[in-house]
Amino acid sequence: MRGLPVADLSNGVSAIVAPWLTIVGIGEDGVAGLGDEAKRLIAAAPVIFGGVRHIELAASLINGESEVWQSPFEKSVEAIVSRRGSPVVVLASGDPFLYGVGATLARRIDAGEMRTIPAPSAFSLAASRLGWPLQELATVSLHGRPLDLIRPLLQPGARVLALTSDETGPKALAELLCESGFGQSRLTVLEALGGEGERVSRHVAASFALEEVHSLNVCAIEVVADAAARVLPLAGGLDDALFEHDGQITKREVRALTLSALAPRKGELLWDVGSGSGSIAIEWLLADPAMRAIAIEASPERAARIGRNAGRFGVPGLTVVDGQAPDALSGLGRPDAIFIGGGGSDAGVMEAAIAALPCGGRLVANAVTTEMEAVLLAHHARLGGSLIRIDIARASPVGTMTGWRPAMPVTQWSWVKA
Repeated sequence: MRGLPVADLSNGVSAIVAPWLTIVGIGEDGVAGLGDEAKRLIAAAPVIFGGVRHIELAASLINGESEVWQSPFEKSVEAIVSRRGSPVVVLASGDPFLYGVGATLARRIDAGEMRTIPAPSAFSLAASRLGWPLQELATVSLHGRPLDLIRPLLQPGARVLALTSDETGPKALAELLCESGFGQSRLTVLEALGGEGERVSRHVAASFALEEVHSLNVCAIEVVADAAARVLPLAGGLDDALFEHDGQITKREVRALTLSALAPRKGELLWDVGSGSGSIAIEWLLADPAMRAIAIEASPERAARIGRNAGRFGVPGLTVVDGQAPDALSGLGRPDAIFIGGGGSDAGVMEAAIAALPCGGRLVANAVTTEMEAVLLAHHARLGGSLIRIDIARASPVGTMTGWRPAMPVTQWSWVKA
């Protein structure tokens, strides 16, 4: 695929940008899997960047200088950027823009300066071997990332493709499935796809015993849930019992209303002030993989518990700040939304939260004490917004009969900064 000059008309001025960086996806079949254009560009390149394996696969074509990825990787990125305008070829695994180096380089180099020749991704190869329609699957890269990321994808009957980090990945996945109540799930290990050593083997997670595994592998999971499996429902307001907590938790019905008021939007950052068990921040993160959240909690014991909950819900990216608001809010990334569920009546907390929000930012605060309710009433009177009262009652035994037992009422103030 020959790269063509791109006319940038975004500012109403025609500027021709010629691509100087070529990113070539290469599979385990090496040179045999490359097209003529990719071969020509590699052979003509004065410098080639890539991993040791990539350079070895393409060695018969390389005539220029070879540069193996440095550590930290940013050094290699700087070396590539410093050659801007001169021909450079980067070798990458499969599709460079699927969890690959292409996405990393695109943060520094405009798309008009690049041409990309992708090869089939590991996910595409795995789906083709299994006969699974790729559009119907859940996919996740666990390469250099926590295994916990797979937990939200474990839905009964789902099919999941997971790219692992190394030869230990399949066994670790099998153990996670068993620990979570998915031990009867079928686990297919696809190794060295596209290469001479390609192997496909099928297992049940509970009896997984594959000893020697190629470091390049994809695991395909057909999810089977046991009766007590830890399935994370897709709706908001998750069962309180799924969380580890000491009673300091926004209860599920109130949590669902709170998240609705917070109105998560893709990629936004939430501050969860007085996080308790982390339930609000965790459900915020579950809304979309691009969501971000910081849980601020004054109790070290609770802060540690929030971290454990985040792992078990498959959102290990939750940042936990062990500290007391408002001081602990200093220096944090600017939030798009803030939830205050605990400690909001402490001096300076509401003021610091309001000051931190940008225009259009949302603040939601819940009160169960009269002191905190007074704070919310005062802010509502001064700033406006929405004020509601949430009363929940649950049926419970009263002797031999059943009656309604009311929970503590919650006053909720929602406000958007103008």
